[in-house]
Amino acid sequence: MGAEEGTLELFAENVADYRAAVVRVPAAEVGGAVVDALRSAGVQSVVTPTGLDQSWAEAVGAAFDVVTEAAATSAQQLDQVDAVVTGSAIGIATTGTIVLDHQPDQGRRELTLVPDTHVCVIRDDQVVHDVPEAVTRLRTAAGQQRPLTWVSGPSATSDIELQRVEGVHGPRTLVVIIAGTP
Repeated sequence: MGAEEGTLELFAENVADYRAAVVRVPAAEVGGAVVDALRSAGVQSVVTPTGLDQSWAEAVGAAFDVVTEAAATSAQQLDQVDAVVTGSAIGIATTGTIVLDHQPDQGRRELTLVPDTHVCVIRDDQVVHDVPEAVTRLRTAAGQQRPLTWVSGPSATSDIELQRVEGVHGPRTLVVIIAGTP
């Protein structure tokens, strides 16, 4: 069951407030939307995690030079790649935040921090209303640990002469594709 429409609208609005692009498509059209987003960003090469949805990976592979997660073993290699495409764990409507728990469809943390463009797909049933609900869903069994990356828009800082600079600590461009909605 997907999130309520009001929650999805709030999520899309808050993600866009962070200067991220938001695209809503039916689940069957995700592969095409990913390719369109990558083309719009002007990328040539894309890294994909090992567990990325096969239909999305095939669509990307037909249109771009693809580097597999296994082949991108260093930050230097990833720095040569223009974009990354991942799934996600949770989206939080009230904050416009996406949480990655680095399961196979999201790859290791480094994949999402080095390339200049990140296209992140989130299913509508992964969007929750608030942080407490997200934390409840993300809770692991006792003794299990996993890294979490909380993404609220493209990487940005205002530390340098109080001027906003994007892309300093992660991707400069973030595209969020919400799947499963018309």
